[in-house]
Amino acid sequence: MLRRRLNRLFGRDERRVDSRTIYVGHRPCPATDAFIPPKFCDNRIVSSKVIVDTPTSPVTSGLPLFFVITVTAIKQGYEDWLRHKADNEVNKYPVTVLEDGRRARKESEKIKVGDVVEVVEDETFPCDLILLQSSREDDTCFVTTASLDGESNHKTHYTVPDTEKGLESLSATVECEQPQPDLYKFVGRMHIYKNDQEPAVRSLGPENLLLKGATLKNTQKIYGVAVYSGMETKMALNYQGKSQKRSVVEKSINAFLLVYLCILVSKALVCTTLKYVWQSQPGQEEPWYNQKTQKEKDANLYLNMFTDFLSFMVLFNFIIPVSMYVTVEMQKFLGSFFISWDKDFFDPEIQEGALVNTSDLNEELGQVEYVFTDKTGTLTQNSMEFIECCIDGFQYKNRDSSTELDGFCVTDGPVSMLQQKAGREEEELFLRALCLCHTVQVKESTGQEDGVGDRVDGVLDGEMVHPAELRGFIASSPDEVALVKGAMKYGFTFLGMESKNMRVMNREKDVETYELLHVLNFDPVRRRMSVIVRSKCGDIMLFCKGADSSIFPRVRQEEVDRIHMHVERNATEGYRTLCVAYKLLSSEEYAQADAGLREARLALDDREEKLMAVYNQVETGMSLIGATAVEDRLQEEAAETMEALQRAGMKVWVLTGDKMETAKSTCYACRLFQRGTELLELTVRTLEDGGRRREERLHEVLLDYHKRAVQDAPPVKTGVTRSWSSAKQDYGFIIDGATLSLVFNASPDSSHYKSLLLQICQNCTTVLCCRMAPLQKAQIVNMVKNSKGSPITLSIGDGANDVSMILEAHIGIGIKGKEGRQAVRNSDYAIPKLKHLKKLLLGHGHLYYVRIAHLVQYFFYKNLCFILPQFLYQFFCGSSQQPLYDAAYLTMYNICFTSMPILAYSLLEQHICMEVLMSNATLYRDVAKNAMLRWGPFLYWTLLGVYQGLLFFFGVRFLFSNPALQDNGQVFGNWTYGTIVFTVLVFTVTLKLAMDTRHWTWINHFVIWGSLAFYMVFSFFWGGIIWPFLRQQRLYFVFANMLRSVSAWLVIILLILLSLLPEILLLVLRKPRWPRSRQKKPLVQSGEGETRSSARPLLMRTFSDESNTIL
Repeated sequence: MLRRRLNRLFGRDERRVDSRTIYVGHRPCPATDAFIPPKFCDNRIVSSKVIVDTPTSPVTSGLPLFFVITVTAIKQGYEDWLRHKADNEVNKYPVTVLEDGRRARKESEKIKVGDVVEVVEDETFPCDLILLQSSREDDTCFVTTASLDGESNHKTHYTVPDTEKGLESLSATVECEQPQPDLYKFVGRMHIYKNDQEPAVRSLGPENLLLKGATLKNTQKIYGVAVYSGMETKMALNYQGKSQKRSVVEKSINAFLLVYLCILVSKALVCTTLKYVWQSQPGQEEPWYNQKTQKEKDANLYLNMFTDFLSFMVLFNFIIPVSMYVTVEMQKFLGSFFISWDKDFFDPEIQEGALVNTSDLNEELGQVEYVFTDKTGTLTQNSMEFIECCIDGFQYKNRDSSTELDGFCVTDGPVSMLQQKAGREEEELFLRALCLCHTVQVKESTGQEDGVGDRVDGVLDGEMVHPAELRGFIASSPDEVALVKGAMKYGFTFLGMESKNMRVMNREKDVETYELLHVLNFDPVRRRMSVIVRSKCGDIMLFCKGADSSIFPRVRQEEVDRIHMHVERNATEGYRTLCVAYKLLSSEEYAQADAGLREARLALDDREEKLMAVYNQVETGMSLIGATAVEDRLQEEAAETMEALQRAGMKVWVLTGDKMETAKSTCYACRLFQRGTELLELTVRTLEDGGRRREERLHEVLLDYHKRAVQDAPPVKTGVTRSWSSAKQDYGFIIDGATLSLVFNASPDSSHYKSLLLQICQNCTTVLCCRMAPLQKAQIVNMVKNSKGSPITLSIGDGANDVSMILEAHIGIGIKGKEGRQAVRNSDYAIPKLKHLKKLLLGHGHLYYVRIAHLVQYFFYKNLCFILPQFLYQFFCGSSQQPLYDAAYLTMYNICFTSMPILAYSLLEQHICMEVLMSNATLYRDVAKNAMLRWGPFLYWTLLGVYQGLLFFFGVRFLFSNPALQDNGQVFGNWTYGTIVFTVLVFTVTLKLAMDTRHWTWINHFVIWGSLAFYMVFSFFWGGIIWPFLRQQRLYFVFANMLRSVSAWLVIILLILLSLLPEILLLVLRKPRWPRSRQKKPLVQSGEGETRSSARPLLMRTFSDESNTIL
């Protein structure tokens, strides 16, 4: 890695070639004149990094600064140690490597490019491998790549054809592209040398590449040659440290800090000026008791002024709350455990709870304004069930009911029992297409291991299949399993593959065999997949299935007319639809397609483009034979969650790659669209209605929608998003990916179009973006995030295609769903189900924001109270930089005396109990838009600090107007003066926090009263013992003598009461802003008839779920 960075730095990257040659087993090949072993990256993974960053200012004093840096270093060092420990687990993992025909065990980090590695079932691939040999008879293996791309289902990979069974005698070279991060792209070829023959060349693609991090499944063992290792593997190249996301609270802290820096500089300037004004008076510059030395007389006046200015800066620097940064870090880190410990987030199905990947954004959960959500797997369960199909225009349902549709009586049951719908040949052709056009693999069931279940790689429903045919399905998509099961219900059963032959059992229980010639893989651009098969009688057929938008242009229009209506209706009902087409290939057509595919697969350059051209050429002139409808059910409590988010003032945008009709139906089911919602549609269909150029029509439609949704809309209250709160018309906006590309790419009017689009969307209650590519999802989030006001955005999704928008948003939420863990790995927070988002935002988010906002304001307030008397004292000591407080008090004020109470408050405070927050979503709006850290509350806290600081100083000065304050007539000195001020200060700011506490626990009592007791004990011991390490002891018996004076006691008590009097009056006279934490809510009957208490403290909910007692 260092060498690579140095090469880039000194411009030596030009030598890097576009491909690499790998010698399998490090053996030279016959065609090699001089064998020079190439140098490649080792297989060591490094993710640890030692970085210490601190946000503190250099003007702060020594010990607090050292404390801040030390805590930060310990925190980041601990996290780095955890990364280093995780790296070692990977790097030291034992693997088996073939060396000179012998199996040898070595550590994973010692694997070299060219090594032949053995991997057994359920092991993770230690590097990127080319599959050479598999224990399966069909030369395939199954892998899961959930940790890479989010796909939890099984994928099939193939060995390189014509490789030797005995790998010790294999002589071959691999020529492939240099490492690049695209998980789905790999271009290479293998040259296999045999006995002076011309080397055989075999193409290599993604189907031959086994990625590091993937896991071998349902295959005893495989052998592969390492092509990419260490930090050059696709997994390592895809790892990106998340960009530092800064919360709105941090930005407010920086703004407040600038204000206090200005106050600090102003104080230092005023005191420096006053010092030299006072010294300019006769006799004051050089009094008789403090004569200047010759060196002091010769010193430069301006240098002295600058030195004095810096001295005052050091004296007053405690107004900058350095320790606040440590407290904020600890509050975020410790507070994140409350999310992980919350039992309401635990999902018994996956036996997991919530996960916090980034604790820096806890308070941001209470500031969300826009929620961007995926549909499949997020709003829906991604659990597919075959519902019905349409063959040649006739509908076949799969439910136990009888309905009247399209003028035909539809009776459910097997195809043979239908009332003469499509012809028998069309029916069987359609069902054969469902059984053949897929990448499903069959796994024989052991009965005990698999059981009978309805899951992607589970077994088929026992009641529908003969016991001898009980088997499991392994597929890369739950859609494919649903379609194969749907064909089974109508009498056609896929039995699996045997050495490139696909076996299908028809309704007569006869087994049909088809030779699989080519698979034209699915990709999100084509949105379809095809297979080319040869029947026993020699017919070559192409079966294709895909989205209607990709199939309809490739078939005859009259066939589309018969099926289009069924597809539209199914999509409207919320089903996922696929169209199925067929084509009989002549020998000449197949020969041309076969040659084109083989040539394209051998290409190292532009392989994808060449394959796409061949695919498009062969997938033309097809016959449309039918369509399918698969249901993806809604997530549990999806509608209630979306409704609660909208009541809380958030706007929900659905970003999906699915059809518009299907997504629209899901939005209605989730109550995002209501019956009274007027939908504004901006899709390709809308733009083509006018018969003009799309750009002209786009501008016209945007202006029309802008007038209706923005210009003619009455003004509404901030945060109101539903017509239950105002009399305005609700609008919903729908846009598709093609139109969005037109908006973003339409130059030079792109910015104008984007501005119109954004204004329209922001005035709609819900926005639906369908047919979205992953990059477009990120573009949408970025557009809203950077709009006026910089609203806080949240993205939530469950699959790899949601990672881009999760990383783009201020807050990324991953769902631990069926699409693997890529979204979870890249998210800031992960939850098992969508329904948990409600509590995460309305409960935890609200409380976290209130806690940290109070923490920030309190720190600035207590430091202003602390340093203002010190500033006022300079007016009475000739601006001589004389400190008011002892050095021990200066150091320990923020570290010991006042730090723990506010930390406990910021972790445990519940001004409103969790159940009330959950049941009343509108409370979320009270803290929206950073309400507690605006300039108004900041000014209130500042004025309170100024009032109390003035009262502390002048109240004690009034006491000192009578010099004889002790029984023996002795007078108090300046250190007693400062100690009395400091005592009043510590008690006042601590009791102020006690008055603000609404939710008391034993921890709050312990730290608040314990801090006050610690101050008293410390003061007695600090002044009551002669400490040998101190050169001078200013407070020797000062504190004890002070407390012997009744006048001092009286003043301390009176000043504390007078300081807190405004807060007491506010508490008595002001109407409560929120319900009390202990306020009971009537017991609510749940759907299961259980009664739930609505006021259980967060701490008790976290550690115990056994009692519903209101504490």
